[in-house]
Amino acid sequence: MAHITRDEALALLKQHITSPQLIRHALAVEAVMAYFARQFGEDEEFWRVIGLCHDIDYEKYPEEHLAHTREILEEAGWPESYIRAILSHGWSICTDVPPKSKLEMTLFTIDELTGLVAASALVRPSKSILDMNAKSVRKKWNTRAFSAGVDRTIIERGADMLGMDLNEVITWTIMGMRDVADDIGLKGSA
Repeated sequence: MAHITRDEALALLKQHITSPQLIRHALAVEAVMAYFARQFGEDEEFWRVIGLCHDIDYEKYPEEHLAHTREILEEAGWPESYIRAILSHGWSICTDVPPKSKLEMTLFTIDELTGLVAASALVRPSKSILDMNAKSVRKKWNTRAFSAGVDRTIIERGADMLGMDLNEVITWTIMGMRDVADDIGLKGSA
């Protein structure tokens, strides 16, 4: 099986994504995937690559998200296991590929969550993720108008699939995003 490096993934991402906001999201998801991989004793670079390129077709095809991913990745020579992992994060939303592996379940769970965590950090006085904890995110959890585009049921469903407590999933997501706080605009004044 071919092995895609992080540098190769980043180069491909930048061919398809130019929006600074989407790049920041990709970096956040990559960092969280790496954090979860370390916690689970998994292949960190593989998890990083999947996280980095999970939305590779979103900028060009937001209304057809993941419908063009296979074509983009196959043309770049990516193995089926990478493609399947990325497609699975849209399960029950825009694909019929269910998350099966721990990597796939993690991506499914944390993709939406990174957006909620980022929004929660930005409304803090420090505008930082560095001094934030799960309690800050949970305070906003039931306020549906806050980050209204984030589907909390997907995050809850993913945490259940992983067999993890929601607070632990949120904490690990925050910890992963802290690793790239400056790159994703969440260093703030903490």
